[in-house]
Amino acid sequence: MWFFKFYSSLGHAAYICDRMQVHNHIDHLPPIENAVITIGTFDGVHKGHQQIIRQLKEEAKKIQGETVIITFHPHPRSIVPGREPVSILTTPNEKIALLENMGIDHLVIIPFNLEFSQQSATAFIEHFLVEKFHPHTVIIGYDHRFGKGREGDYHLMEKLGKKFGFLVKEIPEQVLNDITVSSTRIRKALNEGEIETANNYLGHTYSFEGEVVDGKKIGRTIGYPTANIKVYELEKLIPANGVYAVEVRCNSESNLHKGMMSIGTRPTIGGTPRTIEVHLFDFTKNIYHSTIRVFVKYFLRKEVKFAGLEEMKLQLYRDQLQACSFLQKDLSNT
Repeated sequence: MWFFKFYSSLGHAAYICDRMQVHNHIDHLPPIENAVITIGTFDGVHKGHQQIIRQLKEEAKKIQGETVIITFHPHPRSIVPGREPVSILTTPNEKIALLENMGIDHLVIIPFNLEFSQQSATAFIEHFLVEKFHPHTVIIGYDHRFGKGREGDYHLMEKLGKKFGFLVKEIPEQVLNDITVSSTRIRKALNEGEIETANNYLGHTYSFEGEVVDGKKIGRTIGYPTANIKVYELEKLIPANGVYAVEVRCNSESNLHKGMMSIGTRPTIGGTPRTIEVHLFDFTKNIYHSTIRVFVKYFLRKEVKFAGLEEMKLQLYRDQLQACSFLQKDLSNT
């Protein structure tokens, strides 16, 4: 279930997915039984994150507790002075869907701002973690830093855990290394068009969502009508310019449509601001102003400038054959 609620505001206290409760107002948390907590951005919810989630669930199972992930939006690197902002791999909606599918009990999304970032490490533990969540266990990395000036660390958490009566367990160093390497590698891969590498590190297909908007309708004149997409979240990382084999879900319907996508500046027709266009195979519905989610499967080629529309049409035909071959290979492997 990818688009079960449009997450346009952080103003609601909580809502429930199929199983997971999502909270974005910490003053209205329900009682949580033996809370086993971990904290992080979980951007991408990739394979490294998935190892932490398995540890979280195992610890909760031992004590018949409930799993809690505390995360932040916007990304802290976009707020804290002196840190370089980063394009996000998962929007709040996407993060919710991925974590819900992994069987988490509670996801807490903290509206991250300068005021929150300026609290001391001790205040973060005492007035945020302890007063709001009453944790049984907190799982963090040995190198996790928190509080104003990143003054808090694992040792402070462990010390105050003894004072306030909660356990602190360490995320293995190898898992933390995997997370750092994976997040960096995924962003690098997407920025270089290496979508299969990115998907391998993610453990799921990279996707994004947007509205189908009016375009110049040049594609339909050569037999390749396209849906022009305006991405909802401007912070979302969009892969490198080029042509990709994709699958598309329209308006949250269950079935996927095969197609190919072009990201770029359309140099053959004189150049434009960067656009995202999707051509769906064997598809005739009018989907203007619809919400669509694009699952990016394979990189086909870089964006090039053709001598004219006829040359471009011939290449699009070749692209379609290659895209169909790749997507059919997926079906054969399922």
